[in-house]
Amino acid sequence: MEEVIIVGAGPCGLAAAIELKKVGVNPLLIEKGALVNSIYRYPTYMIFHSTPELLEIGEIPFTTANEKPTRQEALAYYRLVAQRHQLRINSYEEVVEIRPHGSHFQVRSKDRFGKEREYETVRVIIATGYFDHPNRLHIPGEEMPKVFSFYQEAHPFTGQKVAIVGGNNSAVDAALDLERAGAEVTVINRRPELSPYVKAWTRPVFESMVNKGRIRMLYSSRLLRIEERHIVVDVAGEVQTLENDFVFTLIGYRPDRTFLHALGVTVEEETGIPCHDPETMQTNVPGVYIAGVIAAGHHANAIFIENGRFHGRLIAAHVAKSRAH
Repeated sequence: MEEVIIVGAGPCGLAAAIELKKVGVNPLLIEKGALVNSIYRYPTYMIFHSTPELLEIGEIPFTTANEKPTRQEALAYYRLVAQRHQLRINSYEEVVEIRPHGSHFQVRSKDRFGKEREYETVRVIIATGYFDHPNRLHIPGEEMPKVFSFYQEAHPFTGQKVAIVGGNNSAVDAALDLERAGAEVTVINRRPELSPYVKAWTRPVFESMVNKGRIRMLYSSRLLRIEERHIVVDVAGEVQTLENDFVFTLIGYRPDRTFLHALGVTVEEETGIPCHDPETMQTNVPGVYIAGVIAAGHHANAIFIENGRFHGRLIAAHVAKSRAH
């Protein structure tokens, strides 16, 4: 019998595990991918918005020679944290079901070879993030192999006509990276302007590329259809057909609430926020906690590593108090 199982080994799941170890609980983390899988799937050369101290967990300093840390530095940092704190992590094992069983919970998982495992636990923490579940456009052609919901790096797209749907940081960063690699880039944004959240040091560079004609920017526009060699776009009410080789739909992500619904956790329909006590992070189902961006509901930008890393402290304090009784 496990005392606590944490579903997800991202930064917020790791932070929760560390805080629990401080109060005498050694939780098991089950992660369907690699350690901090969401960061691993970030663009290869991505630079964080945050300064390193805002990404620190487990009282281990995050050092970097730069003002903002890179993806590679973050991966190295979180590997170090997991090793130093000797966290129990089952990687490449996907939790497929969590169900109540008397006074505890049964957790069923499947490893990458299809072998099933079952665990029993007194408490469960859902720290699954949202990066694995991209938002969809729901348009014809979206399932074609030329369409991607994640951006990794520019090299494969040299000399190609690439369309990017979105107007936030991920779209802007990808557009600049692709343009530098020699892609012909078109950005399709449904808004009449860029998102106000675009990084201050990136915005002027992007706008300069647009003004120089090196990136085509289509505001107040919607992608209507994707074909093999072209796309159809509504540009401010005018339908245009553009030659195209690849499409990136970088329009954000949504949390997966499958486990919460199955466990009977109430989710507020309007906000998408699971019912929980913000002082303890326990949901309306005793013994079920949430940590990280899953607590943000529809507004994923409300919770990042910077504030989600503190959820574990609240959970650990509540678990310690419950154990004392």
